[in-house]
Amino acid sequence: MDNLMLNNKIYLEGKIVSELEFSHEMYGEGFYTFFLEVMRLSDSVDVLNVTVSERLIANMDMSIGKEIIIDGQLRSYNKFVDGANKLILTVFARNIEACIEKSKNPNEIFLDGYICKEPVYRTTPFGREIADVLLAVNRAYNKSDYIPTIAWGRNSRFCKTLQVGDNIRVWGRLQSREYQKKISETEVIKKVAYEVSVSKMEKVQNNKLDENNDINKEDVM
Repeated sequence: MDNLMLNNKIYLEGKIVSELEFSHEMYGEGFYTFFLEVMRLSDSVDVLNVTVSERLIANMDMSIGKEIIIDGQLRSYNKFVDGANKLILTVFARNIEACIEKSKNPNEIFLDGYICKEPVYRTTPFGREIADVLLAVNRAYNKSDYIPTIAWGRNSRFCKTLQVGDNIRVWGRLQSREYQKKISETEVIKKVAYEVSVSKMEKVQNNKLDENNDINKEDVM
């Protein structure tokens, strides 16, 4: 199980921007969700969904506006919404503490998983190269988290060489992205997508890193 703890790690520093909301109970332990606002280097923000055990926050001030640090994992689950299954992403906190001093990078994630859907390479109207890659990251008890990732530039070109089943490792940040969905001729609703923006990625071959497939970090949005 220790190895499975190492293949999915996220570190966040941010500000609580919602009240705690009860989510579910498991084996007598209650879990709550809230939203955390995390600054980007560009001074814009990501608003991320966090799930936390009541036992972790028993003696903490979790009021809106409090600055905190979270160590945990990025989890996914399916939820039946509007007649269809929807993939929900949440940061599962394993440790929370008050943020006394901020670091240079308040949003870091590492994933070691397997490509479970053929990567989709595309270019924007402005000519920017993008690739969408869905990763399956193993969890304990034969479960997996399915995590959408997005790569840019030469990382996206590298994704065109990848196949379903390939084991890759990615480093980056978790981002929230607003978009509009048209539901009728006259009605459009605003929705939020969550994905991992990749800054570095590498392919694993025969349980060893293939240095020739190491893609160095580059500027991302």
